[in-house]
Amino acid sequence: MEPRRAFRILVALSNPERTESWIRLALRILPENGTIFLRGMITIPEGHSLSEGAIQAQKLRDTIDDLVDVYPMIQNENWVRVDYHPLQRILGEFLDYPVDLLLVEWAGPEAETGGVATDYILEHAPCDVCMIAGEAWEIEGPVLLTLHGGPNMSLGVTMARALSPSSQISLLHATDTGQEATELHPLLGQEGGFSRVVTVRSEADIRDSILHEATNHKLVVMGATFYQSYSRASFSSELVDFIFTEADMPMALVRAWQPEELVFHAPRFVRRRQEEDLSTRVDRWFAENSFDGDEFNDLRMLMSWKEKQGETISVGLPALNEEETVGNVINVLKTALMDEIPLVDEIVLIDSDSTDNTVAIAEDCGIPVYKHPEILAEVGSVRGKGEALWKSLHVLKGDIIAWVDTDIKNIHPRFIYGILGPLLKHPHIQYVKGFYHRPIMVGDQLQAYGGGRVTELVARPLLNLFYPELSGVVQPLSGEYAGRRSALERVPFFSGYGVETGLLIDLHDLFGLDGIAQTNLRERVHHNQPLVGLSKMAFAIIQVFVSRLEGRYGVQLLDHANRSMKTILQTPERLALEVNDIGDKERPPMITIPVYRRREIN
Repeated sequence: MEPRRAFRILVALSNPERTESWIRLALRILPENGTIFLRGMITIPEGHSLSEGAIQAQKLRDTIDDLVDVYPMIQNENWVRVDYHPLQRILGEFLDYPVDLLLVEWAGPEAETGGVATDYILEHAPCDVCMIAGEAWEIEGPVLLTLHGGPNMSLGVTMARALSPSSQISLLHATDTGQEATELHPLLGQEGGFSRVVTVRSEADIRDSILHEATNHKLVVMGATFYQSYSRASFSSELVDFIFTEADMPMALVRAWQPEELVFHAPRFVRRRQEEDLSTRVDRWFAENSFDGDEFNDLRMLMSWKEKQGETISVGLPALNEEETVGNVINVLKTALMDEIPLVDEIVLIDSDSTDNTVAIAEDCGIPVYKHPEILAEVGSVRGKGEALWKSLHVLKGDIIAWVDTDIKNIHPRFIYGILGPLLKHPHIQYVKGFYHRPIMVGDQLQAYGGGRVTELVARPLLNLFYPELSGVVQPLSGEYAGRRSALERVPFFSGYGVETGLLIDLHDLFGLDGIAQTNLRERVHHNQPLVGLSKMAFAIIQVFVSRLEGRYGVQLLDHANRSMKTILQTPERLALEVNDIGDKERPPMITIPVYRRREIN
């Protein structure tokens, strides 16, 4: 016989301030081997973009994360759902994450909860359900349990006892069979089970009896048989709404999946998710998969997540003539992420034949240094940052790899822990991009700027035009990103300026939008390239887009395209054209390189 799996409670929440109260309630019900799952609900009004929920989602997610370390029985895979009908999405996930009991922060019988009506919840939740509206249930006090017949008796008693730990519970039993309450269910005959038991046999007396008995109670628990979709013909379909309004107190509505049982039962239906337009899907991704670096500033929490996953982390620093900034970048990251808290297992400089003191400074900082032309010498070498990143896969040892540029003047550990956090917390995420404000020097002053000139004038317009599913990525060209080795080794790398664009498109093709996330790293101050340099970058990036469009649509364009670019040289004494050959070499997935595969085996 298969061992029975642990009891699972899922708590659906919308108010960050009351999250811990709901957890404490779940703990009163949870068996010793049980698990609690948390799902946040951010409900966006129809007609508004789901992306408007990004900040609310971050705040609710931050609250939930703080509680995971406090309560070890909370499962780490907790999500905040941003949707027009977030609770409908949560219920749809039950087919993949079976749950025994759903606790819902309820808006009341006539309002929508998580974008869906009470009817829908009671009908579609394939588990026991308890929905609670109001706030006073959190204080100590007596509870009124009102039930009709026996379908929800066990669940009703369990919830009443959880809501009143001192067992100050009054039972109002409505019956049309003439049975006494204590005859109906063995739980009701237990000594000391209830402080008061009242049996009501007349339909006309039900409303007045409940209102009368509700006096001096903090909350009323009602069975779903009183609710309109589950009521018997002899009861008013408006009873629950009437009591909710007239009693003016918190209410819990309970519905057992199968009478008298608290174990999970297979769903009675298969529900298909409705197709939605691409813009809505992108908006939802933006709200749910856009993180803030400060969500992950608790490095000990990240360490615990890392240890649970049993993975190692490498940081690769690509560099070319960065003697002004490289030492500070290394020291800041090494001190915070290796010396003080050993979150990162190694920091390695990948040098592209610098002619200044970059290599010597890195060695003096005590980290390994590799020159990328010397890595995998048997496959040759070309110039470019993308080549350095591709070859770094061979020398970096970690299961998770993060890259950060070495020209950053305002380096902060956030540039690393911000992009590691989503990977450590959510195993299904494969790749994380950083984004930030990028101020530029105007005269001798820094002025606020957006995501970079090539980003806004080339990359994002082309993504919106040809890859709209990636249109929510704030800075597709950012130099700070992290991914799982198992993902990165499966995609090709462009050798130069096009590396970020190629990685984003190819990883999306492999893992879908939900496999990608982005993190706000606040602000990045670095060397700003002159306009002619940005023009060359744009030229290379456009070629990457064309290359990927060739594969998507089966057309050949680059074979007939000009790969050289004439840039304009203009000084007071000179006006001329300079020809630049600009075209990235596409390196194959690292997993296809034999020497790399042998390294993995060894």
